[in-house]
Amino acid sequence: MEFIIARPEHIEKICEITADAKRQLKNLGLDQWQKGYPSREVWNQDIEAKCAYLAVEEGVIQGAFAFQVTPDPSYKVIEGKWLTDGAYASMHRVCVAKGCKGKGVAGRMFNYGFGLAKKAGFDSVRIDTHPGNLPMQHALKKAGFEMCGEIHLVGGCEYGAVRIGFEHLLE
Repeated sequence: MEFIIARPEHIEKICEITADAKRQLKNLGLDQWQKGYPSREVWNQDIEAKCAYLAVEEGVIQGAFAFQVTPDPSYKVIEGKWLTDGAYASMHRVCVAKGCKGKGVAGRMFNYGFGLAKKAGFDSVRIDTHPGNLPMQHALKKAGFEMCGEIHLVGGCEYGAVRIGFEHLLE
């Protein structure tokens, strides 16, 4: 599997993968990603910022995620405790294409994100998910993330929503 920085010509496939993820979350009875986020506009901003990545195998896009090196305002306050107090990288909008789930794609995306974070000089990677998103929580724990506590989203259409914050210490 290779990882590439997404380009404008990838936006349709990214939006297709995201739409499928939104349907799956809805089928789980979750309100996560049901209010317009992540949108085409958000992904276009990620593409422009060169922080959207794609997992590609044999020319097929199997997953997408955003990798960010700036502090996430939603992570400033946590009901619990982050593993680190310093700078961190974060991963957002992690989604796997239909037909590629259960094949380790998410784990490989997390590992790639860990490598990006190490290369950028960070000691940890943070991420969050809905308290009811058990498949993602399982994938996070399998990848070595530790549950740190509850956060509330700041800004956007999901403002105030509760999420569980996870952090992974880099070796």
